[in-house]
Amino acid sequence: MTWGPPRRFAGLTARLGLRRGTARTRFTALYVALFLLSGTALLAITAVVASGGSRSSQTAPGRGTDQPATAAQAQGRIDALEQQLAQAHDTQSRQILLGSAIALGVMAVISVGLGWFVAGRVLRPLRVMTAATRRITADSLHERLAIGGPGDEVKDLADTIDDLLGRLEGSFDAQRLFVANASHELRTPLTTMRASLDVALAKPGPVPETTATLAARMRAELDQVDRLLESFLVLARTQRGEFTDVARLALGRLALTALTGRAQDIAAKGLTVRENRIADSGWVWGSQTLLRRAVENVVDNAIAHNDPGGWISVAVGAEVDGAGAVSLVVESSGPVLDQRRVADLAQPFRRLGADRTDTGQGSGLGLSIVAAITQAHQGALELRARPDGGLRVTITFPRTDGGATAESPNTETGVAR
Repeated sequence: MTWGPPRRFAGLTARLGLRRGTARTRFTALYVALFLLSGTALLAITAVVASGGSRSSQTAPGRGTDQPATAAQAQGRIDALEQQLAQAHDTQSRQILLGSAIALGVMAVISVGLGWFVAGRVLRPLRVMTAATRRITADSLHERLAIGGPGDEVKDLADTIDDLLGRLEGSFDAQRLFVANASHELRTPLTTMRASLDVALAKPGPVPETTATLAARMRAELDQVDRLLESFLVLARTQRGEFTDVARLALGRLALTALTGRAQDIAAKGLTVRENRIADSGWVWGSQTLLRRAVENVVDNAIAHNDPGGWISVAVGAEVDGAGAVSLVVESSGPVLDQRRVADLAQPFRRLGADRTDTGQGSGLGLSIVAAITQAHQGALELRARPDGGLRVTITFPRTDGGATAESPNTETGVAR
């Protein structure tokens, strides 16, 4: 089975302006061109045969001039009849050729529809494979195309893609398992190092100032590494879909808790929390630990990468148009960012802007963890650079009806400083 036009017809499709079209269009043009070429050749052969028959019918043996009058009259009669027969044959040949040409034109029009239909039937397995492949993401690598049918080229291609998906699934699982195990195992030496510092500082007698300063710096670095490992564990657990504390939560209450817990950081940087529109109908279903972590990371990002004396805006709302979605919108002031590169912030260890490089603020995993948690809860994360500087982060989750599971949040908060 051939899945592309032969090379000898590539020039034809290029002259028809169909090189950039769909494969179905190119197949249709190829079928119509082949039909026209074969039909034209058939008409040419018919015309040659008809003209040859006409010439042969006009050549008939005659008699000599010395024949009797009666024979001469009979021969003249025969010649007249042969001439009439030749004229009738020519007329009939022209009518046949004209009718064949008209029929060829009609069938050419019909062949366009037939070619389009046949091309669609031929390409249907590829469309099915394309749609199935687009549905498969990094979180659904266990799915397979599983194309049935005879063992032709399409079946071989589908089996090859299934084998590739199997290898990718194994690689992703091994990577996530390695990150989780390595992060877990590295916490033990960190704890040992922290305990050693405490023992060294707790010895009787005065502690040299340089030793105390070095211990403080080492403790800060250990805390940073500990936070990094904790982020790795959360990211690996989220990507593997390990939810053990699923409940119905109020997204607005999580936002208020995150703001209240970071009131000192907000005041230390002179930030103002404004325009807090937090609806009490923003109920979502998911992991308490992970959803709380996602909201906290977004708020931490807005604080850490903000200008001194800037502002933060937090809003939680539920759509009432039947879409069934709850959105958390966190906006913040800050430097002007390139929108074409803002999407990279959702990738691990990606920083943008002047204050997002080599500042030691965070581990570069905050928004990537938010993206993983959002995707694991069938949500959507949108990052937008504000025209006058700063970032707008929008997280959308599927909405669920609330109940007595959690307390409704207030509509306003007094965290503004």
